[in-house]
This record gives sequence, C-alpha cells and structure tokens, in this order.
Amino acid sequence: MQKILLSGKIHTARLTACMLDYEGSLEIDEDLLDQAEILPYEKILVSNKTNGSRLETYAIPGPRGGRGFCLNGPAARLGNPGDVVTIMAFSVFSEAEANGFKPRVIVLNEENKVTLVKGGSKK
Repeated sequence: MQKILLSGKIHTARLTACMLDYEGSLEIDEDLLDQAEILPYEKILVSNKTNGSRLETYAIPGPRGGRGFCLNGPAARLGNPGDVVTIMAFSVFSEAEANGFKPRVIVLNEENKVTLVKGGSKK
C-alpha cells in the first residue's frame, strides 16, 4: 500500500506579487524552495489564509534571495500582494517509508525570512 504524505511546507509566506498575464504557477524564491525541500515544477497546494481560497499549481523557481512569492496566470485572481499563504507539497511513500517520516516545514515572518525549520530531510 502507498500513502500520500505532506513532504514539504512553507508556512505564513506573504505574496509579493500577482501577475494575471502569465501562463500559470507560483513563483517562489529558489532559496526558500531548497529549504522547504520543494522541487522546481513540483505540484503544490496553496492555501490563502487571508481570503480562504485554495488552489493547486506548481512551483517555479524565482530569483534567489529575493524572498518573492508571485501568483501567476488565473491563480493571480485568488490572491493579492500581502496575503498570507501556506504552500504544501505531497509525496507518495510506501508504508515502510511513511512510518516515522517527518516533513520539512519552514515558517516565515512578515518579511518572508525563515524563522523556524522543522522536520527531517528527504536526502
């Protein structure tokens, strides 16, 4: 049997931009993707704490060190700069792999700086 578990999470990120005229996705600072162990182009679930919306899309790498989070394409209608979002990636595990697994979770402050890192590495 296989289990789908949370594998990486970015908690309390602030959207820095929303661009309607783009193909789609959520652009995320590549340094933050690395820290959350979310791969570029990985499927993600985005939950907007500010307005209650949820969407599935994929992560695209943004400039390192910029601390940016930009909703693109139609998803841009589901948020505004300053909205607080949680970004979650999920992976498929065997029962043996799932047993005791701890996802990587990073928590950000109001400036999208990492204040807490929890969980183990997939590596």
